Amino acid sequence: MIIGSRVSISIGFVAVIISLVIGLLIGLSSGYFGGWFDNLIMWIINVFWAIPTLLLVIAITISLGKGFWQVFIAVGLTMWVEVARLVRGQVRAVKEKLFIQSARVLGFSNSRILLNHILPTLIGPLIVILAANFASAILIESGLSFLGIGVQPPVSSWGGMVKDHFRYLILGKEYLAILPGLAIMSLVLSFMILGNSLRDAFDVRN
Repeated sequence: MIIGSRVSISIGFVAVIISLVIGLLIGLSSGYFGGWFDNLIMWIINVFWAIPTLLLVIAITISLGKGFWQVFIAVGLTMWVEVARLVRGQVRAVKEKLFIQSARVLGFSNSRILLNHILPTLIGPLIVILAANFASAILIESGLSFLGIGVQPPVSSWGGMVKDHFRYLILGKEYLAILPGLAIMSLVLSFMILGNSLRDAFDVRN
């Protein structure tokens, strides 16, 4: 159980970092500059949004091959859409505020406005969506391992443990499958609660 926790925690962090970097760059650029670039980004986001996440992860995993880092990258590449969509909407609302218009009048560069004036207002919503992505990454990895296309043996994972022992549910040793399932549920719940708490603590509007 302890060794298997490394995969679930690691994939959460890797997926969050990948989704944050891609989603933040695309969302900030799309929401701030608008125009044809914004229309193109929204079209791409809608295409990704229309594809079920698990199917997209399976397709990327198959194309990259089975393995430890392949699963991490595949999960991360499917979660930038939520971040980009959230950031774009927040930026479009904030950039019309009076303090942003004042910064433009003072001659501040676009990069300075984005980093020093707009980005701090996104911390609260970003923390919530990243905590949700962390939890989703754990669930997706567990599902992939349960299907046999996730992290491969001899690497241990909680999803793989459930897959290997779910037959014991009717053989009197149900704890072999229930304990990894409870561990997955507890970790997901913990990060969702942590994300909500951090949002309240770091929200600049409070």
